[in-house]
Amino acid sequence: MTLPRIVSRDEWRGAREELLVREKAATRARDALNAERRRLPMVEIGKEYVFEGGDGKATLFDLFEGRPQLVVYHFMFAPEWDAGCRSCSGFVDQIGHLAHLRARGTEFAVVSRAPYTKILPFKARMGWTLPWYSSYGNDFNHDFQVSFEGHDGSADGQSHDSYERPGLSCFLRDRERIFHTYSTYERGLDGLGSTTSLLDLTALGRQEEWEQPEGRASALGAPAGSERVRYHDEYED
Repeated sequence: MTLPRIVSRDEWRGAREELLVREKAATRARDALNAERRRLPMVEIGKEYVFEGGDGKATLFDLFEGRPQLVVYHFMFAPEWDAGCRSCSGFVDQIGHLAHLRARGTEFAVVSRAPYTKILPFKARMGWTLPWYSSYGNDFNHDFQVSFEGHDGSADGQSHDSYERPGLSCFLRDRERIFHTYSTYERGLDGLGSTTSLLDLTALGRQEEWEQPEGRASALGAPAGSERVRYHDEYED
């Protein structure tokens, strides 16, 4: 194993300060990229999707749970599989308490193609309480490009009838109308999982006054994002 060089504290501090300059530049670049993401146009969802969850049948509108925004994690769990994807399970393990997202008007849900009768025992095994829905029998996974049929040329050089890939999609609700604002897949999921990283993908962002474009911090008629942070058991719906 090759380890870092051993140096004096002063030499380490100099190297750290030099790196800090580049880290701050990367932060500013990330803020600018997030602003460009919030400026993306959006597409209205006209198709009616019916899912199955813990309370029975649900539409895409129902997945919002009355909130303006929805983040969907496309969890790889095909109908013929006996358990969910290990990598997707690792991603869901790191999702924080949903109260912090919900305080910013954003709901989070997991969607898989497997029937709910397979999802439920696996969810119990993992000890998760977050909302998880089955899209079995509808086109949701195919329409949002996470499930494919008749795929050739995979990594093993073989032909396959179908394949799955992980992804994440963001939606915005304006009364009864639903819009798709953003999606990312595979390596685009790297570094995601925290409340702020998920909010950065949405049209309303963290709802902080410093964010661009202006005018979205007060979109929910509440104080700006950081002023809204509470212990998770102190939020009011």
